[in-house]
Amino acid sequence: MTPFQTIAMVDWSGGNDTGPKPRKDAIWACVIRAGACEAPIYLRNRARAEVWLGDLIETELAAGRRLMLGFDFPFGYPAGFARSITGTDDPLTLWEWFADHIEDAPDHNNRFDLAGQINRRFGGVGPFWGNGLKRDIVGLPRTKTGYQNPFPDRRAVEELAKGSFTCWQMSGAGAVGGQVMMGLPVLTRLRHRFAGQIAAWPFEALDKPVAFVEIWPSLTLGTSPADRIRDAWQVEHVARDLAGLPAEELTRRLTVEAPEEGWILGVDQNRSTIAPPPLRNDCFALPAGVSWTPVDDALALLRDRLRAVTSIEEIPVMDAMGRVLAEDCIALRSNPPQANTAVDGYGFSGGLPEGAHVLPLADGRAAAGAAFAGTVPAGHAIRILTGATLPEGVDTIALQEDVTVEPDRIALNGPLKQGANARQAGEDVAQGDIVLEASRVLSAADLALATAVGIARLRVRKPLKVAVLSTGDELTDPGEDAGRDGIYDANRPMLLATLRAFGFEAVDVGRVGDDRAALRQRLDAAAQEADAILTSGGASDGDEDHMSAVLRDAGAMQEWRIAIKPGRPLALGLWQDKPVFGLPGNPVAALVCTLIFARPALAQLAGAGWSDPQGFDMPAAFEKRKKPGRREYLRARVREGRVEVFASEGSGRISGLSWAEGLVELGDGACHIRPGDAVRYIPYVSFGL
Repeated sequence: MTPFQTIAMVDWSGGNDTGPKPRKDAIWACVIRAGACEAPIYLRNRARAEVWLGDLIETELAAGRRLMLGFDFPFGYPAGFARSITGTDDPLTLWEWFADHIEDAPDHNNRFDLAGQINRRFGGVGPFWGNGLKRDIVGLPRTKTGYQNPFPDRRAVEELAKGSFTCWQMSGAGAVGGQVMMGLPVLTRLRHRFAGQIAAWPFEALDKPVAFVEIWPSLTLGTSPADRIRDAWQVEHVARDLAGLPAEELTRRLTVEAPEEGWILGVDQNRSTIAPPPLRNDCFALPAGVSWTPVDDALALLRDRLRAVTSIEEIPVMDAMGRVLAEDCIALRSNPPQANTAVDGYGFSGGLPEGAHVLPLADGRAAAGAAFAGTVPAGHAIRILTGATLPEGVDTIALQEDVTVEPDRIALNGPLKQGANARQAGEDVAQGDIVLEASRVLSAADLALATAVGIARLRVRKPLKVAVLSTGDELTDPGEDAGRDGIYDANRPMLLATLRAFGFEAVDVGRVGDDRAALRQRLDAAAQEADAILTSGGASDGDEDHMSAVLRDAGAMQEWRIAIKPGRPLALGLWQDKPVFGLPGNPVAALVCTLIFARPALAQLAGAGWSDPQGFDMPAAFEKRKKPGRREYLRARVREGRVEVFASEGSGRISGLSWAEGLVELGDGACHIRPGDAVRYIPYVSFGL
């Protein structure tokens, strides 16, 4: 197959015009020509995107460059759908059908109505679901309640690509149904405009100058940087990844058989499951010439090199506490869904001027879950209870404590502002809003919010599994006889508890003596059970530092000598593609290095993104002279508004860890801290402990 000289990636949207300012949830594109990456392009609506795509194709054809154009929506539907609509299994005939039936303008389109029209062919309860409009559409259910699908819910490729989305969902978190409907007509028109020049993969042989290819960015990408618009970042990195593939590997990926449903580029047809690709062997490699690493540089390297390694699953909201959200969560309904009352009282229309007022009472009442069906006449009031939907003719509520009641009328004093004590529909959250962003660690309040806006299931990352291994002949498990020269293994219970506090699944793989064969076997077992491995002891380059030696022998070792106290040696590497963090054996250094380095790195691997601990400037209650060259962390706590530090800086004093409630961070340079000077105090709780 002739190589592609130009690679372009498009992140599509089924929504309306998104305005002149670049934003997320819009159309973004990125082009790489002959290995040179152009800046991502923001396209505010599909009309502009179609013009841009046509110009791009025309330019590449004129220049004689082969072009691969990737789009992030399905090119086909589950088996049987095309025949039911068009009378043939040919997916490109279905493309033509959508092009004939879709009406599209920058500020409106008919995708939801067309979904309802299709559903009515099959009894009005499927295959499409999710009405994102305020008005009801006959045949299109708002949710999956009562939904019935006459076709498979997913294509074959989506059964392999766990976490990918079904094309039947038209609105809400994870909906791609609208993107398919609004994307296929554009691709169809481009195929007509450039007749004989475009091949749609995998339905046609790739023997044309231009190839349209289906791509799912989340198949390979983790969390986007905080300072980038995710869609813009995704198209750039997918384009870079494709452009960087050897020609034979790209050819292999494009060799699939999916004549009706289509396929996602990169999903192996022979795989039964899918997981994020492993980290590269050089992910921990230091830049050339670097041997002594400042703390900030070490953190930046970890942040830039690591990405999420956990797979994605869909679970009920009730089970999602503490899990990492895998994608943006979009409100399926507004909160409140209808205007309602914030208090118990009496409702009427309009405000009241100052003075005494008497209003006749309408028959009936409005309560939460039992709305008043009629209309409240002008000048009348009605009994209304907290949470009740405002009846027609009511926009203002008087507190019951401010009202005198008789059987057929009420009396109250003004003034009362129109709209008083009433909540407006959507004043908290509007339907279609992003209520929770991907990478968020879900709290109890988040679950309440998701439930309130109609979401029953969330796509989350599976918990990161971290194995903990202690090394050294001198170690003894609690309860055993340590003898005169042995010591109890304090690191393992400390690190296991720390990982659980971080929200990870801690896997205890025990301890191993100074035996390299046994250490290799234990690492093999840990790699089978966990996504990452945390070890303590043997991380330096001494005679008995077996952990670093074993990693080095395997060709997967990077020793970072970090300018930090306590700590300094940090062995980093991969074992069977699983990242290994080799901590110092000293408990104080082990915990400090875990908090400063392992905590944010593991969060990145878990899909939660990188986060820096919150510190506070507070007056010191101590004096300290520090030499330049290393960043120092002192065990500390706050008493009477001032920061105390542990009496000894000895890194073997485990009692100082228990005594402390946080750390004082002293910068890389020299300093002389006197009582009353401001120092940066980081409480343990800022690390998640």
